[in-house]
Amino acid sequence: MPEQILILDFGSQYTQLIARRIRELNVYCEIHPFTHAPDLTEDIRGVVLSGSPCSVRDADSPNPDLSAYLGQVPVLGVCYGAQLLAHQQGGEVLPATIREYGRARLTHINQHHPLLHGLAPGSQVWMSHGDTIKELPAGFLAIAGTPDVAVAAYEIEGQQTYGIQFHPEVTHSTDGKQLMRNFVVDVCGCAQDWTPEHFVDSMVATLQSTIGEQDQVILGLSGGVDSSVAALLLHRAIGSRLHGIFVNNGLLRKDEYEDVLHSYKDLGLNVRGVDASAEFYAALEGLTDPEQKRKAIGRTFIEVFDQEAQKVQGARWLAQGTIYPDVIESVSVNGPAVTIKSHHNVGGLPEKMNLKIVEPLRALFKDEVREVGAALGLPGHILHRHPFPGPGLGIRILGDITPHKVDLLQRADAIFINGLKEHNLYDHVWQAGVMLLPIQSVGVMGDERTYEQVVALRAVTSVDGMTADWAHLPYEFLAEVSNRIINQVRGINRVVYDISSKPPATIEWE
Repeated sequence: MPEQILILDFGSQYTQLIARRIRELNVYCEIHPFTHAPDLTEDIRGVVLSGSPCSVRDADSPNPDLSAYLGQVPVLGVCYGAQLLAHQQGGEVLPATIREYGRARLTHINQHHPLLHGLAPGSQVWMSHGDTIKELPAGFLAIAGTPDVAVAAYEIEGQQTYGIQFHPEVTHSTDGKQLMRNFVVDVCGCAQDWTPEHFVDSMVATLQSTIGEQDQVILGLSGGVDSSVAALLLHRAIGSRLHGIFVNNGLLRKDEYEDVLHSYKDLGLNVRGVDASAEFYAALEGLTDPEQKRKAIGRTFIEVFDQEAQKVQGARWLAQGTIYPDVIESVSVNGPAVTIKSHHNVGGLPEKMNLKIVEPLRALFKDEVREVGAALGLPGHILHRHPFPGPGLGIRILGDITPHKVDLLQRADAIFINGLKEHNLYDHVWQAGVMLLPIQSVGVMGDERTYEQVVALRAVTSVDGMTADWAHLPYEFLAEVSNRIINQVRGINRVVYDISSKPPATIEWE
C-alpha cells in the first residue's frame, strides 16, 4: 500500500473536497465513515477529521474513540473535527453568539507554527459552523484567531494534533492549499510520489499478482473514459486475456458504434462488438415510464452481455469501471443516498456467471481517471469525452421509444455536439446532449404549416456531476445550432435551451 492520509468522515458536504486537495499534492488518501474507522497501519501517515452537519452537543452526534490515533500520528480536526477533539477532552463548545458562515480573516496567526507556515495576517478563510469553541481544555494552545473567533486554530501540546474551525479545502480559503500542504507534507512527512505514472505501475503489478496466469477477464465497454481506462490498465497487465464486449443497444449517438470499435482496434484491445438494437427496441416497446425504460434497458443488457460472455472460455473475472465516488456513496456515514433514478450497470452478472470482480479504478476520482488515461496514452477524443448515460438516448427520448425517434434525436444531437467542437466550446462544457420532447408545435416552413417535434438542448458545467450549472453558451452559437437542426432534421421544427441547474433539476431529463 502507498503511504496515505486517512480521512474520517462525519457527514460533511466538503469531505470529498478534502480528499481532492490532498490528492492534488500527489499524496494518496482514503475516506472512511467514522463508524468504520480502520486500524492504524504503517502506511497511514496522518488523520483528518472532517466537518459535520451535527453539533457535538447533540446526544446522537458522532463521538468515536480516537485514542488509537491521537499521539501516534499527526491529526487535523476540521470544523466539527476540531470541536469534537476539544469537547472530548473537557473543553467548552457552545452555540456561536453570531452564527459563523462565510468569509472571515485570520488576524492572529502564529506564523512560526508548522501548520500555519506561509499564512499571513488577514488571510481569508471560510467558516461554516453554528457552534464555536469558547474554552480550550488544559494542554490546548490557540495558534490563530479571527475578530469573532478567538480559537480559529489550536494545537495540543506534546503531540502533533491540531484543530481548525474553518474549511481549508474550499477555494474561498485563499491559503487553504498551503495549510493542507503544511499538514500533509511538512507535518506528516508524505513524499508526494503518488502520481498517475506511479498508479499505473502499481495497479498493473497488483492486477498481475491478483489475476491467475491463465484466467480470462471480461469487461463491458461503453466507449467512455472509465471503461476505456480500465481496459488499458488490464490490457497492459494481461494482454489479450482481456475480452472487451461493446454492446450496441440501438440508443447510442450517431455513428458511435462503428467509431468506438474503430478506436479500440487502434488501441490494440481485444474487443468484440455486438449489435443488439432489435432486442432493446423489442424490450422497450410501449414503455413510457422512465424507471421502466431504465430497467428494461438494464435487464436486456444483462441478457445480451451474458450470452456473449458465455462464449469466453476460462473466464474467471468480470472487470468494472467503478470509481471512487461510487465506493464512497456505498458506505457513506448516512447510508447510500436516496435513489433519484436507477443506474444502468451489470448488477447481477457476477453471481449469475460465478465471476469474481476486479475494479482497477475504484481508488480514483473522475479527474484522476483522466490523468491516468493520459499516462496510458488514451486518445484525446475518448479521454475528454463528455459523460454519457448508460441507457443512452433511451432516457433522452421522453415517452415511448421507436427507431424513428432515435434517428431524429441522433441527427439533432450530432449537429449540437459537432457544433460545440467546431466552435471550441466542447471542452468548456462538462456534459451536453439533446432531449426529444413528447410534444409537437406549430411552425411555418416556406409557405407550409408544420406540426412537428420539439427538442431541448442541454449543456452544463460541473466538476463531478454532483452539482451542475447550465452552460452560458453564446446566443449566436445557439441560434446557429437551432437553425441547422430545424433545416437539416425533417420532423423537428422547434428548438429550446434548458437553463435549469442541478439541483433542483437533474442533468438528464429522465
